[in-house]
Amino acid sequence: MKKAYFKYILALLLFGFNGVVVSHITLASYEIVFLRTVIGSLLLLAIVLLSREKFTFWQHKRQFLFLAISAIAMGASGLFLYEAYNQIGVGIASLAYYCGPVIVMVLSPLLFRERLTYPKIIGFMVVLCGILFVNGQAFQEGKTAWGLFCGGMSALMYALMIIFNKKAKNITGLENSTLQLTISFLPVAVFCWVKQGLLIQIPGEAWIWVLLLGVLNTGIGCYLYFSSIDSLPVQTVSICGYLEPLTAVVSSAIFLQETMNTLQICGAIMIIGGAIIGECFLNKKAQM
Repeated sequence: MKKAYFKYILALLLFGFNGVVVSHITLASYEIVFLRTVIGSLLLLAIVLLSREKFTFWQHKRQFLFLAISAIAMGASGLFLYEAYNQIGVGIASLAYYCGPVIVMVLSPLLFRERLTYPKIIGFMVVLCGILFVNGQAFQEGKTAWGLFCGGMSALMYALMIIFNKKAKNITGLENSTLQLTISFLPVAVFCWVKQGLLIQIPGEAWIWVLLLGVLNTGIGCYLYFSSIDSLPVQTVSICGYLEPLTAVVSSAIFLQETMNTLQICGAIMIIGGAIIGECFLNKKAQM
């Protein structure tokens, strides 16, 4: 369990820096998502070949279907999120994206029969208020409705990704990560092909950032992420996942000079604080 927590937190930290890395790549959002899924998929496939990992997904056809749905949702989530980065900034887009765990939390008692404790409910109520503060102020400041819509859709797709991935219980570890990322490439490739074709001109100075995003933040990040969440309770995955938007907000402020007003800062603190309260403090008290 400790190993799973470590891998999960490391993955969240990597994902939290996606926006900073993407800011150095002067390509359309869908082109960036296409490149990161291609490179990440090739990396994981290479690891599979070198490690001689044996896949068994064909023995679990129903679960493979769930995994495929999860992967498609992952691809769609990436398209919406990276467009939101461009429209409303990394910090606010990341906070909007993490409305997804709220959806997962609400549905987890029905879908996974996980007990919904009062501490977790209180923690998420605080989180929801924080989300309203952040997004409400963003709308009033003239952030595009399209950008906020993309942020919201990325959250919905995120929730679907987690829900269906958790249902693929017997497809785990490297096999899960590789299938998840490789299948997620397909809807992104179709979208890119319809939009402009699959030939993408990458500026010379952007290559290092594209490779960093594809290899480290996507390939290795997805392996750490999907090889750990199957060992963790879904509500823990949802709540601890707020480390990603916290990292995104802090890194965007430090490296991209993105600013937030007082109410948005309060909202961000409520989002992170509510998550910590729900997972750590009140939950421990409830178990005493």
